[in-house]
Amino acid sequence: MCEMFHLMVKKLHPDARLPSVAHPGDLACDLFALEGAEIPAGGQCAVRTGVALKFPDGWGGIIKDRSSMAIARIYTSGGVIDSGYRGEVKIILRNDSGKEFRIQAGDKIAQMMAQKAEEWLVEEAESLDETSRAQGGFGSTGKK
Repeated sequence: MCEMFHLMVKKLHPDARLPSVAHPGDLACDLFALEGAEIPAGGQCAVRTGVALKFPDGWGGIIKDRSSMAIARIYTSGGVIDSGYRGEVKIILRNDSGKEFRIQAGDKIAQMMAQKAEEWLVEEAESLDETSRAQGGFGSTGKK
């Protein structure tokens, strides 16, 4: 059984919808558009949700695509919500389709996953240890 994750939500607008989880055990909650928007082909826009969030201490949120929008080539851009942020959550949506995409108020526009935060210690090093991967990236292991 999953542990309960407690997210505090402040509505910044009376028409805002609280994030929701569709099914028990879902990995992410849905976020909703406060108002309609039109995203031109090849364009992007920041869509208001009308909510501000307070995560439990040591947690934050990661914004992810919804599969139903990704198949239409509408993607989220950016999307880290730090635990100390108390402003309105806005979702940057990018339209990679060949036609205008319309969002209606109340539409599900993104998913948000909870992410445990770690304390960072950044330290300069003269050298780094060697690994089998080395500098390989961007498909360096092959296609098949």
